Amino acid sequence: MILCEWKDFSTDTETYTQNVFEKLVDDEFQAMMIEGDSIPSYIWTNNFVCIIKRNARMYNDISITKIHRNPVCE
Repeated sequence: MILCEWKDFSTDTETYTQNVFEKLVDDEFQAMMIEGDSIPSYIWTNNFVCIIKRNARMYNDISITKIHRNPVCE
């Protein structure tokens, strides 16, 4: 499901609000895709598509990979 409004989510170490996420990626939120659980799979910002991956070693956490939305090809 794609949401155009922010929905807070949490890991074992952090609660991600819209303000926390925007400061982390240095861009403005636009939409998020949640599949089944409460942690999004993708988050769109003005300039990036952020891929959210779960990391589970000693505790539940995530990693965020930013990909430019409109790459410049020469």
